Order: sequence, then structure tokens, then C-alpha cells
Amino acid sequence: MTANKTIGQGKGGKRTWWLAAGTFAAGMAMSLSAMAANVLQDVRYESAPGGKVDITLQFAEPVGEVQAFTTDTPPRIAVDIPDTTSALQQRRVVIGSGATSAVSAVEAAGRTRVVVDLFRPAGYTARSDGNRLILTVDAGAVSAAPTAGSNVLADSSDPTKRVPATLEVANIDFRRGENGAGRIIMRFSGDGAAADMRNEGDQVVIDVANAAIPENLRRQLDVTDFATPVVSLDPRANAGATRLVVNTSGAYESMAYQTGNEYVVEIAPKRGTVIAAAGDARAAGAIDNLDRPETYTGRPVTFNFQDVPVRTVLQLIAEESNLNVVASDTVSGNVTLRLVNVPWDQALEIVLRAKQLDKRRDGNVVWVAPQAEIADYEKARADARMALEEREPLITEYIPINYGNAEDIAKLLTENSKNSGSGGSAAAGGSGAVALRGFLSARGNVSFDSRTNTLLLIDTQRKIDEIRALLATLDRPVDQVLIEARIVVATETFARELGVRFGVSDRNGIDQGDPGTTTDSGFDVALPITSPAGLFNLSILRSDVRMDLELQALEEEGRGEVVSNPRVITANQREAVIRQGDEVGYLTIQPATTPGGVAQATVEFKEVLLELKVTPTITQDGRVYLNLMVKKDEVSDLIANPAGGFVPQIARREVSTAVLIDNGQTVVVGGVYEFENREDIRKVPFLGDVPVLGNLFRSRGRSVNKAELLIFVTPRILTVAHRPN
Repeated sequence: MTANKTIGQGKGGKRTWWLAAGTFAAGMAMSLSAMAANVLQDVRYESAPGGKVDITLQFAEPVGEVQAFTTDTPPRIAVDIPDTTSALQQRRVVIGSGATSAVSAVEAAGRTRVVVDLFRPAGYTARSDGNRLILTVDAGAVSAAPTAGSNVLADSSDPTKRVPATLEVANIDFRRGENGAGRIIMRFSGDGAAADMRNEGDQVVIDVANAAIPENLRRQLDVTDFATPVVSLDPRANAGATRLVVNTSGAYESMAYQTGNEYVVEIAPKRGTVIAAAGDARAAGAIDNLDRPETYTGRPVTFNFQDVPVRTVLQLIAEESNLNVVASDTVSGNVTLRLVNVPWDQALEIVLRAKQLDKRRDGNVVWVAPQAEIADYEKARADARMALEEREPLITEYIPINYGNAEDIAKLLTENSKNSGSGGSAAAGGSGAVALRGFLSARGNVSFDSRTNTLLLIDTQRKIDEIRALLATLDRPVDQVLIEARIVVATETFARELGVRFGVSDRNGIDQGDPGTTTDSGFDVALPITSPAGLFNLSILRSDVRMDLELQALEEEGRGEVVSNPRVITANQREAVIRQGDEVGYLTIQPATTPGGVAQATVEFKEVLLELKVTPTITQDGRVYLNLMVKKDEVSDLIANPAGGFVPQIARREVSTAVLIDNGQTVVVGGVYEFENREDIRKVPFLGDVPVLGNLFRSRGRSVNKAELLIFVTPRILTVAHRPN
């Protein structure tokens, strides 16, 4: 097992040179002679408690003698490793944690120099562990308060390194942020709070070394109902300073930033985690779906800055994003950040929001400036463009309109259109004109000529080009639609009737002249049908008796179908009507108005029509929306008029509806089905109810009528080719 050895220790100074001899040189002297040229293979880092950072340099062989030195302006730690080459894929590694900004390695003259860029002067220690060289960079000195003027180490775990509290916690607020994140806002009585945040299992601990907390704020807050990873907040005093313990539930990610007198901590659930408000009946409605697409897409970065200049943070973000960041001269001030695995574009937004800055991007160049400065710049740019338009010369253009209406387009281009005879004008200028009216400039004017369907434009070249581009889209032929309707009226009838007549006569009585016999040959029971289709007669004769029997039967079947097929073609969104039919005349009698007068006869007419009325609308996905009315009338009967003539009875069939149909598809838009079943019996009372023999004393009639109306509609889009001017 290889023992760890401390090979050096240094602190910030004006310019301190340090040679790693001492204990490390003595311990490694035996192995130096046997070592060959070494290779730097990898650079890793991780944050340590108290704002420290451990930087691990991985070599191919054990590390020999090294030389290190520090500088204050700019603050750096440099380590020279002789007889060593660099095999790093990335020359510079951005860290952005504690006092450590980045690590870079350069190979020259048979040696490799590792440079640690710092945000501020900071001490460090170095030790070897086999093939690794580990540099531990301290958090460095930070300002305790704006007026204190003294530096303290940002190590809140060591009470001996704390400064007296110069601030006071004014308020602790909790809110629910985006995507179910819990946002904790600590407000202080002034700027310069020395806050340090660390994660300890399911707790996030925030220590503020130079701020005291009053008694009224030292109470635990239950925030479970907010449905975030945060369960409760426990603010407390900690040896004269302030400690806020945030209790969490589930997997979470934390980040923090400081601006002015506010220190903001956001604790968000990790992606794919859902949080519900425990114990709340509305928990189901408080669940956030965190699998939706992220707003930010930049590569994740980790920043841990304590009172670092904003311009330095922007430089680090520029290196991470491979963008060129240009900061205005008015960008100033410091910022405190702790962001862990946050997309760089989100980190940039946080820094801008914290310092009231804004950005504008042009390609791979990002301009950063105060919000007011960018707003003033854009306003001045817009004013200059408008002033330039006021000086731009006006030209005249005549644009023929092929498919549209010049007057309608003139009204579209400006809201102040007027007609005059065969033409008209629509002026955008005048005493009451606004800076921009419709699609014209303040000095623009549009007229139209109805006879030639031409637009007359007077405006700047840029505006006329814009109007031409607009007309290329609007002045196009409208697609047409062929609508075909089929109206089918199907009828089916069935009728059956059975009748009987029979009689018995006494021939002897007739021959002997019996006065009691009045019946001669004939039918005593007569239950006939109206118009039988067939008769069956039977007579049974004896010497003295004759029996006559006649059976009558009728069965009738009928089927009929009437098909009407109106067709009409029309432009998109234009109503079309097609009619066919007759006008049926009839007499109406007006009684005489005076005694002895003559009644007046008047001929009136009723329309009996087959009609299709439709307005098609072609949708963007190639279907057709139809607003249609279909009507089919028939003269079903003629009713006698007591005053003379006949009045027609009209059977009307009509459907009015709106339907969405695919192009070329046939759909049934309406239908009516009628069914009538009738059965009639005529019989001799009592005798007609006798089983079997009762059939001789009754007649039957049965009828079945069926009628069905179906209306089919088929639209077909007829695309019209556009012929440009």
C-alpha cells in the first residue's frame, strides 16, 4: 500500500516561489534515479467541505520532484513537473468552485506546467498518492461585509475562523418555483452576507458566518403542502452566526445564487421524479410531470463562487459554451453562486437576472449589458430606422390583380379605403394618420381601378417589396369543389285480402210454390273484397237443395325506387345552388263581397323542387367542410276543391346539415325509414268466431308499406394551377 505524503504547502502572497523539497524530496530520492519520463494522463476535481477543491493529477508513473509557486496578480497556483509530457484531451478544465476557477496544462521543453486559475488568492496543500498528485485549494479569503475591510476564510465549520456578525437575517421566505422546485429566499439587513451551502444526505445546510438571526425567525416551517422536495425549514442560531437546515424528501438537485441583500436557494427534484403534497387531499393535482422537454439545453456546469466579479463568471460561461461574450463597460459588481450540474445557458440566465442584466445574441456572439442600456439601444435603433424611412424616396407601382378583387385588397392593405366612381383610393397619410397604417408606411397611399382590377401603390421601395410578397401569397386561384348528391326514395308495398260469399236454397219449396220459401238461388252470407284478383265458385246440388259458395282472393306486391342526382361545382367558401322542378297551379275561390256578386277565381302556384344548396370550405389538411341543404318535393295527391279544381298535396323531403368529409369520400348525411303494417277483419258476429267454420263468416285484409329516404353526398376538390405574373 502506498502511503500519502504531503509534498508542499503554500499561501497567497505578492509572488511566492516554493520548491517541493523537504520531506517529499527525501522520501522520493531513492526512486528518482530509476524513473523514466512520465505522462500526465488525466485531471479530475471534486468539491470538498468548507469551499475547498481537490484537484487530482493522474500520471502514468509515480510523481517525482515538482516545483510550485503562486501569484496574487492574477491569483494563480503553478506546478512544474519535469520530464513529463501531457496526454490530456482537453487543455483547460473549468472548475468554478470555491476560489478555484479552472485548471490548464501546457507542455514545453521536456516538462509540463499545471496552472490553477483562482478567483482570489488562496492557500493550498499538495500530496502524492502513487501515480497521483493531489492539490487541495482552500476557499480563500472573502469580504465579511462591505464596510468591514477584512478577509476571513469561508470555512463555516471552524468557529475560530468566523468574523463577528455584522448583518442580521431580516426574513426567510419559501415559494414554489418552476417544475416543482422549492425556492428559499433569505433576506439580510445589508449586502455582503458570507453564505456557504453544502449537501449532507437528505439535508441542505446553509451557514451564514457574518449574520445573526433574531429570535422571532427561529421557528421551524413545515412546507410539505407546496409539493416540492423540501419538507421543512429549520433556521437556528449557530455560535453567533446563522444556520438554516433544509430537510428534503426524495432525490433532489440544489443550486444557490446571491444578489444584493438576498441569498436564493433552489432545490428541485431530479428529472423523472414526481413530488406530491403528503397529507393534502389535493395531492393528486399537485404532481408535476418532470419528463417534459427541458427549456435549457446547454452542457451542465458546476459553479461555486463567493463574491466573484460578474465579468469573470461571464468569461467562464463563454469558455463552456464556445460563444463569444461581449460585456458592456457598465457591467460591474460581484456575484455569489453555487450551481451544481446546471446547464450553462440556465446559469447565464441566473447571473443576468441576479444583476439586472440582459443579453442579445447574433450568431455565436452574445452581447451582455444592463437591461436599461439594451432597451435604450433598441429604442434608439428603432427611432433611427423610422427617421430613415421618413427620408426614403417614394415610388409608384401598378400591380394587376389576377384572381382577387383590387378593391378588397386595397381595404386589406389599409383601414382607410374609399370608393369613387369606377375606382377609389385608400390613403395612409393625412393629418390624422398614424406612424404606420396597415401594410403601408406613414406616407404610403394605395388606389384601385375596378375596370382593370389594378392596384396603384405609392410608397417606399421596401414597403412595395413587402406588399408584392404579400400579394404573391394572396392573389392565387381558389380551389374549386364538385359536390355530387344522390337522393334515393325506395318504397315497398304488400297487400293480401281474402273474402267469401255463400248461400243455400230449397228447390222443392220453390217448385211447389211454398210461400214460406223466399230464397232462390243466391248468397245468404256476403263478405266480399273490393276488387278480387280471382274467384272460386262451387255449387252443390241435390234434388231438393242447392248450395252456392264463392271464395275471393287478392295479393298485391309493389317495389319502387326513385333516384335523383344533382351536381354542382363552386369555388372554395362560395355558396352554390342548383334547382329543378315544376310549379303546380291550383284555383282559389274568393267569395263574392256583395249580395248577388260573382266569386273570384284565382290561380296560384306551388313549387315542387329538387334543390341542392351548399357552401364548401377546404381545410388545410385536404378535407372538405360542407354546409348544405338538400330538398326533394313530390305531388303525392290532388285534393278536390269544393269550389272547383284540385289542390295539390306536396310530400316534402329536406335535410339541412354541416359535415366534414374527406376528399372523394361518400357519406350518408341523412335518412328516413317508414314502416306501416295494417290488418283488417270483417266477420259475422258470433259465427265468425267459431273455430274452422268461422272462416266462412269472415274476410281478412293485410297490408305492409315500407318507405326509405337516403341522401348521399360526395365532394371532390378540383385544384387550380397557379400561373404567376
